[in-house]
Amino acid sequence: MEVWILKILVLAAGFLALGFVGYLALNIIRESPGNEKMREISSAIREGAMAFLRREFITLLAFTVVVAIILAVFIDPKPIVAVAYIAGTVTSALAGWLGMNIATLANARTANAAISSWAKALKIAFSSGAVMGFCVVGLGLLGLAIVAFIWDDIHVWLGFAFGASSVALFLRAGGGIFTKSADVGADLVGKIEKGIPEDDPRNPAVIADNVGDNVGDVAGMGSDLYESYVSAIAASMVLGVIVLGTTKGLMLPLLLAGAGIVVSIIGALSVRPKDVKADFEKQVSLAHGAMNRGVYVSNILMIIASFVIIKLYVGDLGLFWALISGLGAGFLIAIATEYYTSTEYGPAKKIARAAESGAAVTIIEGFATGLMSTVVPVILVAAATVVAYIFGDLLGIAIAAMGMLINLGMLLSMDCYGPIADNSAGIAQMAGLGKETRERCEALDSVGNTTAALGKGFAIASAALASLAWLATYFKVANIEVASLTNVAVIAGVLIGGMLTFVFSALAMKGVGEGSFAIVNEVRRQFREIKGLMEGTAKPDYVRCVDIATKKALKSMLLPGILVLAVPLALGFTLGPEAVAGLLVGALVTGFLMAVMMANAGGAWDNAKKYIEAGNLGGKGSDAHKAAVIGDTVGDPFKDTAGPSLNILIKLVGKVAVIFGPAFVMLVEL
Repeated sequence: MEVWILKILVLAAGFLALGFVGYLALNIIRESPGNEKMREISSAIREGAMAFLRREFITLLAFTVVVAIILAVFIDPKPIVAVAYIAGTVTSALAGWLGMNIATLANARTANAAISSWAKALKIAFSSGAVMGFCVVGLGLLGLAIVAFIWDDIHVWLGFAFGASSVALFLRAGGGIFTKSADVGADLVGKIEKGIPEDDPRNPAVIADNVGDNVGDVAGMGSDLYESYVSAIAASMVLGVIVLGTTKGLMLPLLLAGAGIVVSIIGALSVRPKDVKADFEKQVSLAHGAMNRGVYVSNILMIIASFVIIKLYVGDLGLFWALISGLGAGFLIAIATEYYTSTEYGPAKKIARAAESGAAVTIIEGFATGLMSTVVPVILVAAATVVAYIFGDLLGIAIAAMGMLINLGMLLSMDCYGPIADNSAGIAQMAGLGKETRERCEALDSVGNTTAALGKGFAIASAALASLAWLATYFKVANIEVASLTNVAVIAGVLIGGMLTFVFSALAMKGVGEGSFAIVNEVRRQFREIKGLMEGTAKPDYVRCVDIATKKALKSMLLPGILVLAVPLALGFTLGPEAVAGLLVGALVTGFLMAVMMANAGGAWDNAKKYIEAGNLGGKGSDAHKAAVIGDTVGDPFKDTAGPSLNILIKLVGKVAVIFGPAFVMLVEL
């Protein structure tokens, strides 16, 4: 088949994704946002979320300009890489903005639909999550494909991917700090000190908490996986050109990504919950079943499509098995994550029982659970890497990373469904909707907790494989055959890379701690000074809490962003290319393990609390519940700030290394 026809097919897949986004968005907007109270609450959440995003984009703009100048000065071909970098930042930011824009419109509409039908509410929330999911894959594929079709230069492709990383760093780290500052502050004063329910409208931090769901778990997660998606495709393109030649190496990853979009749309359309009368547990089961059906459909179709594409276009089925190794590892990691975090299985229930002994034992048990949960993901990623290398060498590793992300449209739809369902449950509570409606929204939220935990596990695993792909790419562009552990520069790099994970995590956690401290003081002040607030006769100042969380988040994310860029450059220009190879290995090993531990420990603490709140072990207000709330509070920055931010760290240092690798080599040769 002619190359120009293949290029049209790739572009058509990208536009198909965006067309599907438009179709979903129109259907969501047509739904009623409910009564005046619901619209008022939804509007406050929306205004807070968009205000945060605007202020973060202003900060990102300054960072982008500085990095673009550095790229234009140090990297060939001169300003073209900088232009591609800017294009990467713009498309990633656009995906985050569009996804969060629709998410903040869908929350009240989901709650309103739940008044009459839990199935309709599920469909609206899932469709809204799908807007984010298909914005990511559509804009990611279109942006990278257009850049690659115009400029036949791997540095330009890498520049585009680097731009996506910058946005992911700011939205993931900044959004994570915002959301957990608000969440922890709201819980500590509201639940523990005042004894009022979650999402109680009397709590001044409740709107900031709901804003955080959007900026952290919709825009943040979307930008994180946008970056992983573009990274895996770009790394596959670079290695593909080296191994398969210019045309096939360029087109194979793009064709696979295009097929992934088509099968993900079919999978998303397969999510059709049955509108039957059901109790809480039955609603949860049916919702899980509907979304799992979409995953199974898209996975089966992708296996068939990838076999046909690789067989007919390349003829090397080794790359097919490499892709399947990544796809299978991602599926099994999701199952392992569900086991360690879901209330249906032993680990979370054991943490809940530990809460009967107090907060200290709760934290110890949760931390141990997180540590133990690293075993299965590491073994699966290691196995996928070995299988991919056997069948496809270094290119096979990059294709395996693509395999894990190939159905991203469907998987991200499920993940972003979670925070929308969470918002709808909050609106149902704050707007005083009926008991049946609140229970329906809580059932949807319960499903969302699981999909969010699965999404975090999937994001971390895909980041590890993408990081391995960048490591393989770095060895090629820096002309390194072997990085020996007898080389002192390599050892120094490994140690510094390992340390970088801990410093980065500490800065993220400290950001949440400082933000939470400020929110707690503000909430206490309002309860103390606003007469009638506790009685419900006065209205709290929600805007003040949103503003505090925004300022703290923007301030706290700057130093981590600078470190990720500065450390590999400093090491490369002083100790040389081999030291940077060591840095990438050290950051990958510690970053991957730490991210899995934090995400799963945090998810298990959260669901242990929800298990008790469901009426077990004394229920809400019991001593066990109070201990579980403290465990959940510790786990919040684990699972939603530091842990997910490490995804960006281990990928971004790899991109910096690949882009500046030739400069490191040139300096050594001089």
